[in-house]
Amino acid sequence: MKPWTQLDVASIPGGGTLKLMRRGEDEFSITLGHNELMNSRLKGSEEALATLAIDRISNPRPRLLIGGLGMGFTLRAALAALPPDAEIVVAELIPAVVAWARGPLAAIFAGCLDDPRVSVREADVASVIREASDHYDAILLDVDNGPGGLMVEANDRLYDLAGLGQAKASLRSGGVLAIWSAGPDRNFTQRLRQAGFAVEEKTVRARAGAGGAKHMIWLAEAAGSTSAARPAQQQPRRRR
Repeated sequence: MKPWTQLDVASIPGGGTLKLMRRGEDEFSITLGHNELMNSRLKGSEEALATLAIDRISNPRPRLLIGGLGMGFTLRAALAALPPDAEIVVAELIPAVVAWARGPLAAIFAGCLDDPRVSVREADVASVIREASDHYDAILLDVDNGPGGLMVEANDRLYDLAGLGQAKASLRSGGVLAIWSAGPDRNFTQRLRQAGFAVEEKTVRARAGAGGAKHMIWLAEAAGSTSAARPAQQQPRRRR
């Protein structure tokens, strides 16, 4: 098996480092210590984070917030599923991750950061959420390892009752909060309900259409919401 080569290191606010690794010509990994946070060959659950949420949006001109750029799989899936006049704001806390997207990972991103529907903010997604009220049709969070994070202790404020309340206030009527996690968390499901969301839990494969690891996605809508999934034939799509 080919060895891993370290391409770059990035500091994390509050301490710790991310490493961008490559094996062969086209396999990339982002790690924190001994933990692999993402791999370029495992994108199924990150794509599902976008598609499952977008299927629940009824607004024909949706506005989305994605927390966490990663390797861009959620962003690319969102762009493929959204109409030409949609808007996507991507909030990424670590500037080096954005630089990797335009550098070593450019082939994976395939120019999606230059799509006119996309704007990137090098900022804490929690701060971006606090700035907005009744603003987004969907907020997609792929931050850290989910509610039980590994990277930045401050990420926990996204998932406590106050943080969930702020996310709810930032959503338009019928909006959806979608959250990726490496695994299930019963306490977090109950917290979402405490915050006034109707919650659906989805278990999805890390590798779409194959075996292997399973991840969790929460789809949370304000209780009593009348939003419904759009029929597939009405959902504009683009080839990328």
